[in-house]
Amino acid sequence: MAGGATPGGEVVLETVRLLLRPWRVAEAVVLRELWTERDPRVPLQRRIDADGHPTVADLEDSIRTSQPSSTGLLAIERKAARDVIGYCGLVDSGRGAEGEPELAFELLRRVWRQGYATEAALAVLDWARSSGYERLWATVWDWNTASRRVLAKVGFTETEQKEVDVVRGTTLFTTIRL
Repeated sequence: MAGGATPGGEVVLETVRLLLRPWRVAEAVVLRELWTERDPRVPLQRRIDADGHPTVADLEDSIRTSQPSSTGLLAIERKAARDVIGYCGLVDSGRGAEGEPELAFELLRRVWRQGYATEAALAVLDWARSSGYERLWATVWDWNTASRRVLAKVGFTETEQKEVDVVRGTTLFTTIRL
């Protein structure tokens, strides 16, 4: 895995098959597709609302106004196909301790079960380790067995911490020491 921060402070990571990089405005359609594919148990604020928001235009504005960052959700581009298939990165969710961001990833359904989530997560973990992070968090729904498998493969372990929601399922808290 190779990569690091660009002069503008943006992170770009590379693996054998993937390039993880900042989003481009034209890729808002991919983000919108991710929103449309989400499981109905995902909280309403992370799904398309009754008025059809976020729209592609909403997501384009969000990408356009995002500031360069050393953390954030990077677009996952397949190098061979030159297409964006999802995102992976670090977010400050406020769930972990200060200086302990959360790993997040989401991929389009059509590319599931090809190892891309694991490959992207490992690249982000390598970058986080080399950047001085000591521990990361990840939360996952108890019913999301695919994401739970990815987190276990890359070394996360489940903690005793949970958030129970009788409608959406239980959120499990996982962590990894880097």
